[in-house]
Amino acid sequence: METKLTLRLNEKVIERAKIYAKNHKISLSKMIESYLDSLTTEIAEKDKAAITPLVKSLSGVIDLPADFDYKKEYG
Repeated sequence: METKLTLRLNEKVIERAKIYAKNHKISLSKMIESYLDSLTTEIAEKDKAAITPLVKSLSGVIDLPADFDYKKEYG
């Protein structure tokens, strides 16, 4: 679903953004949408639980063969 949004921005910023969008063959709306999406996705990712130092220290402790089948071994 798309919704209209009105923004008040510096005129020079708008002109530069229009030129950038034109040069990259993307609409200004799509460019802003993409920016806001990436910004809010980063925030959502930061809200996820961080990997603790203990878990990080355990990474790579066990060396398994490339063809290891955990389903066969533990299934």
